[in-house]
This record gives sequence, C-alpha cells and structure tokens, in this order.
Amino acid sequence: MPAATTRAGRVRAGHTRAERRRAGRRRAGKDGSALSPWLFLLPALAVVAVFSLYPFLTTAHQAFTDARTLTPGRWTGLENFRAMLDDEQFWTALRNSALYVLLVVPCTVLLPLLLALLVRKKLPGVTFFRAAYYTPVVASVVVVALIWTWMLDDRGLVNGILRALGAGPVDFLGDAWLLLFSAMALTVWKGLGYYMIIYLAALGNVPRELHEAAAVDGAGALRRFLSVTLPAVRPTMVLVAALSAVAAFKVFSEVYLMAGPTGGPAGQDTTLVMLVQRTGTGLNGRVGYSSALSLVVFVITLLLMLLVLRAGRVRGEEDGRARGDDGRSRREERG
Repeated sequence: MPAATTRAGRVRAGHTRAERRRAGRRRAGKDGSALSPWLFLLPALAVVAVFSLYPFLTTAHQAFTDARTLTPGRWTGLENFRAMLDDEQFWTALRNSALYVLLVVPCTVLLPLLLALLVRKKLPGVTFFRAAYYTPVVASVVVVALIWTWMLDDRGLVNGILRALGAGPVDFLGDAWLLLFSAMALTVWKGLGYYMIIYLAALGNVPRELHEAAAVDGAGALRRFLSVTLPAVRPTMVLVAALSAVAAFKVFSEVYLMAGPTGGPAGQDTTLVMLVQRTGTGLNGRVGYSSALSLVVFVITLLLMLLVLRAGRVRGEEDGRARGDDGRSRREERG
C-alpha cells in the first residue's frame, strides 16, 4: 500500500511538472508570437528610418536655416519662405508644375481606360498591341526623352514630315510653351501602358451580368460604358488620378532632359523639382533654401493627393445615393 501510494505520488508529481512545462511553453509562445512580427518588420523599418525618415527630418530642419553645401548654417526661421515669395523663378516653376497637373492628369485618367477597353477585346494580334503599348513603360526615361528630342528637333522626323507637307518647321524645342507641352505629351505617352494595366485588372472584376442586364434593357455600347463601366472602375480612376497627379507635380526627368539644366529659354520651363535641384547643388548651393522648396513641394503634393481622394469619395457617395434613389423609384413603380 505505501509503495502504491508512493508511485501515485510520483505520477502526480510528474503530471504537475509536465503541466508546468507546458504552461511555460505556452507563455513563451505567447511572448514570442507578440515579438515575432516586429522582428520581421525590423529590417524594413530600419531602411525606412535611415533612407526616408531621417532625410525628411533633416530637410525639414534645414528649411529654417541658411545652410549651404559646405557650411551647416544658422537658424533663420521663416526667412527662406519669405525669400520664396519674392522669387520670380519660384512662381514660374509653380505655374509650370500646376499646368502639368491640370493637363496631364485628365489624359492619364481617360486615355489608358480607353486603351484598356480596346486591348481587352479578343481580337487577332491584340497581344502584340498590349506589348507595344506597355513598351514605353519599361524603356528608360533618358532614352525615351532623347528619342523625342531628336524627333522634335529642327531637323528631326516631325519637322521633316511638316516640311514635306509644306507646313514648314516648328520650333518645338526653342519655344517655351511648345517645349513644355512636348514634355507633357512625353509624360502622357510613357505612362499610358502602366495605367492601362491597372485598368485592365479593374475591368476584369466588373461582373458580366451587369453588361448583359443593361443590354437586355436596350442600352447601347456608350450607355453601358457610362452606366456600368465607369461606376465600376471609379475607385481605380481615383487611384490613377492620385498617382498621376503626384507624379506630374514632381516631374523632373522629362523637362530636364528636353529643356536642359537651365529649364528652357530663359528658364521659363523650370518645374519645382528642377528648381530644388538647381538651387541645392554645387559648391555654393543654397541647401537651406532648397530644403524650404522641398518642404513646399511635399506639402502641396500631400494636399493634392488628399484633394483627389476626397473628390473621389464624395463622388462615390453621390453615386451611391443616386443608385439608392433609382432603386427605390423602380420598386415604387413595380408596386
């Protein structure tokens, strides 16, 4: 009897120790599971902190100093922003960047959608056209800009065709406005394929039953496009508008390569990012003033993106109310 009691005690003690070990493992597992996501995120967070957050904070600090390339500078408060208001080049650059947004964004929102509708059809050779429209996206912007510069030169292909037609040469690269519009055309042309792919993905999610129901109701192709396709891809249109607006406002490469470092004739084609680059580089670069310009570009870009997203959300709410009112009116008619 005592031996059996002793064995039972050892068994219970073993069970108790095993339960304690399991409980300890569960606690360790809980602690490890809470820490594991941060361990996975740590490399990415470190990269963001070193290459994004720290440069941003440094730029924001230097925007309120008179720092130059070789000197740290001293605190000057809002002096750089006051000087910006009196800088004619700043207002020229702001005008050009704003025009870029106003003219490029509508084109990059509508034209890729039309291209996506075109190449979505199952036609012979449509794969070739999809690849052809997407080729400018993978091409280097430097190469594309040089090709366009050669084409628009006085002795280039475009002026050669105009001479053959008797229209005479056009100074695309010498006139400030024509040069700016040519850079806009390059930006739109290069981005068509990228946004076309985004629209193709969105169009693939549009239920075919909606088009079939609209066709049964007697709606034509245009009516189906306006009543079915556009409402279905409107969130994608808002996304494309936000992406293209930010890219257009921060444009640099196209204008820099076509207009040159000086920004075209008398600097009339300078954009804000070009002005940041021009004032902040060199041995005597005004780093403080360039940082203030960068901060202005950041704030305007953020406000622009929020405005586009807000407009898209308001439009979506209006469409939702309109569809609800239309559904109620139909139910009342049936009743």
